[in-house]
Amino acid sequence: MLAVKNLVSRSTIYRHSTMLMGTRFEITVVGENPGWATERINIAIAEINRVDKLLSTFGDDSAINRVNGNAGIAPVKVNSELFRLVNRSLQIAELTYGTFDITYSTAPKTVAGISYKDVVLDEKAQTVFLTQKGMRISFAANGKGYAADRAKYILQMSGVSSGVINAGGDMVAWGTQPDSEPWTVAAADPEQADKPYAQLNISNLALATSVNVDAVNVKKNVTAISNKGFEVSTIKSVTILSPTAEMADAMAAPVISIGINAGLYLINRLNQVACVIVDDHDRVYPSKGIAL
Repeated sequence: MLAVKNLVSRSTIYRHSTMLMGTRFEITVVGENPGWATERINIAIAEINRVDKLLSTFGDDSAINRVNGNAGIAPVKVNSELFRLVNRSLQIAELTYGTFDITYSTAPKTVAGISYKDVVLDEKAQTVFLTQKGMRISFAANGKGYAADRAKYILQMSGVSSGVINAGGDMVAWGTQPDSEPWTVAAADPEQADKPYAQLNISNLALATSVNVDAVNVKKNVTAISNKGFEVSTIKSVTILSPTAEMADAMAAPVISIGINAGLYLINRLNQVACVIVDDHDRVYPSKGIAL
């Protein structure tokens, strides 16, 4: 565990990194005692592991396995936590016109056109039903964000008034640094210090970034020309800010899919959600309310 002492305040930043859910989680807490900090960090790790198990498709007791195994057959009763997560995921899918979608098919040649609209929820019975055979759900796109939110909640309930959960660059922060300054992207994750949004205040916010691999690596996608002869910009990366890491995680990739103008229009319609888009010429497009 790394401790960074502030010379003015008695508080210290304690950081610990570990591999969880297939990515590097860095857990940061602000406190005055290393034993206290270690205890809280271990509590956060335990919560992330719990969420990982909840969302896993491995094991006979996996609820998602049971939901997927009964696709096209019958509804499956799940616990309230998983039911709410599915419900929120369907709402985000609707919001993004299906560009975010937790559903997929195991047999694309025989199951055509499946989508989030083929998931039926019964709130009273608390069941999830996938109406098409060969249909599956997965939380690969928003599960790490949800785990980060849960770790933050558990830490706050354990008396941690300031901290950061960093899930492979996707972050949720609360409180302030030991010097009472707000958390910025660079303070929360020094590896992002050279980003255009490095000095954004993310205290009590979540941030997630999605990178368009094609725009970075495939040159032909960078030189598209419109009918009028002007260069058509391709999105290189999208960074979303929102109250929860789950929401930020889910919204980043869809904005890449729908493009700069439509992406900004979508984000500007939402309350408490903002974005920073960087195109393939390193031009920066912030949504309203963002000052860089």
